Amino acid sequence: MTWGERLKLFFTFRDSRWEDLRWDSWKPTVYRDFSAGLIVAMTAIPMAMGFAMAMGLQPEQGIIAGALSCVVGRTFGGSKYQVYGPTAAFIPVIAALISKYGPEQGHGFLVLVSIIAGIILMMMGLFGLGRFAKYVPNSIVIGFTVGIAVAIAMTNMEDVLGVENFRDLVGQDEDIHGGLIHNITNLQLSKINLWSVLLGLGTFALTKGLLRISIFIPAPLLAIGFCTMLNSTVLKNSGNVVVRDIYGSIPTNFFVFTPPTLPAMTGTVMLDIVYFALAIVFVSGVESLLCSSMADRLAQNKGTPFNPDKEFWGQGLVQIITPLMNGFPCTGALARTATSIKAGALTPLAGYFKAFLKLAMAFYLATFLESVPMACIGGILLWVASNMIKPSEIREVMTTGRFETLMMAYTAVMVPLTDFLTGVLSALILYALARRCFPALTSGNFEPEDKDQGLCN
Repeated sequence: MTWGERLKLFFTFRDSRWEDLRWDSWKPTVYRDFSAGLIVAMTAIPMAMGFAMAMGLQPEQGIIAGALSCVVGRTFGGSKYQVYGPTAAFIPVIAALISKYGPEQGHGFLVLVSIIAGIILMMMGLFGLGRFAKYVPNSIVIGFTVGIAVAIAMTNMEDVLGVENFRDLVGQDEDIHGGLIHNITNLQLSKINLWSVLLGLGTFALTKGLLRISIFIPAPLLAIGFCTMLNSTVLKNSGNVVVRDIYGSIPTNFFVFTPPTLPAMTGTVMLDIVYFALAIVFVSGVESLLCSSMADRLAQNKGTPFNPDKEFWGQGLVQIITPLMNGFPCTGALARTATSIKAGALTPLAGYFKAFLKLAMAFYLATFLESVPMACIGGILLWVASNMIKPSEIREVMTTGRFETLMMAYTAVMVPLTDFLTGVLSALILYALARRCFPALTSGNFEPEDKDQGLCN
């Protein structure tokens, strides 16, 4: 396919993704897409807020990012099933940037590197590089997923324990989320709030329990609603910190243009531009393609499969447009995509319904969302982390050989101990060197054509 043919395809709105929307059955199809969009929207609101706060951003930015990225991704992406939004894999990347440059300057810098990443992704799609995503070893993908899950659980445990919030409220100049090593070494056991622990673990357990009954239940929203009501009544004077105490009121003018900013140019800033842009490219590109592949499998798609090059193009536009409107980088999310598919979604309409319903509910629930205890947000993120670790995927890697198992373990350890890109890139380099220098020890462990596991959450 030539560049001109690809560009024509990329800008074709009514393409094969809409093949299931037919004149003879459009009413039941639209109803199924609307129902799926409603269920995912109710699930996505607390998760989007939690992801944003874990990154050091405002809770409303998660709502904005989740809605806008879904509209852009469903318009220009290559999958008819994928649900776009904030994902856990971006937490350590964006949190590191915001922690280094501060919330205000950091977001403008994030917009800049995200635009650069978006342009790179669009060029990758234009040059037809989507086919190479399958060569990322499954062992490293699964190890990365486990490492991110551990990092998320540890860095957000402070909200469940009620420890880090105490320091913020008494006025000390420290980040709300200080990172894995910081939180482990600075944990103040004497300041743990047992009521906060009760709310956090209660939110976690209730979410898991409701989802075991049915995937169609908006478990995160119901769990947060119940625990927030508990905190406002029975536990009213228990000292639990709520979203309003730290972030103030949640504004309802969601879309605010936020231009890119560039800090004073130094060698460090230049390296950070390269580092964070590449990190966004890797996470959004690989995660979205792998999630698209798994979505086709979950939906038992017998029609046109997802287009990896168009998915790169759509991902690039997501990374450019969403941060410019006060959001942040997003990608496809397997948990929400799976929920949408199981709820009956058939066409990209489900994504549009999810976006508009999410904004509408957030607008009318803004006052309620301000009263959510931070412990509940921590509980939701613990659930996200636990949901990322899938024993079946780990066992599958272990059956492929000792080398693949060691690479999975190495990546899982290095990601939380160092940082996302260092852990993944060092694992990829070690993998390539081992495959080249010691083929007898590594042969038979990895077949690219069999690989369609994902790092989605």
